[in-house]
Amino acid sequence: MGGYDDDILGNTTLIDDPGSGLDAVSKRIIEQLQQDGRRSYAAIARAVGLSEAATRQRVQRLIDERVVQIAAVTDAAAIGFHRMALLGIKVEGDIRRVAEELTALPEAEYVVICAGQFDVLVELLCVDDEHLLQVIDESVRTIAGVTSTETFVYLKVAKETYQWGTR
Repeated sequence: MGGYDDDILGNTTLIDDPGSGLDAVSKRIIEQLQQDGRRSYAAIARAVGLSEAATRQRVQRLIDERVVQIAAVTDAAAIGFHRMALLGIKVEGDIRRVAEELTALPEAEYVVICAGQFDVLVELLCVDDEHLLQVIDESVRTIAGVTSTETFVYLKVAKETYQWGTR
């Protein structure tokens, strides 16, 4: 993550120093988008004190630099995915390679390398229990280096939010 600064011609550019963080205007833009990803550039511009064109450019830079992505978040069950689970995986050997193979699975929504009891955590989104079993048995446990898995089946999602701000 970097901040923004104006160059000698007044063009806004991303600061290469990752320690600088985002400037206050970029943070406010992100907060506006987290509240409503469909909010118009004009409305965001009014809220943050920039022109619509400058706001549009800032948002595009945030997207291009992979600071943000704008997406529709769905209710999994409403679109036919009735089984969600978190899979804890222990790995022998190259953890990054295993994580990379897991990211290729269409059912894998979230893949993280972590410390603790498991080397990798994977959130899976499946149609039903049979589909979940198939993914674990045929797609995950067959990856070279996977030594064990533990499945945590979601009974109910109590909270899911993407509005943590920019702190």
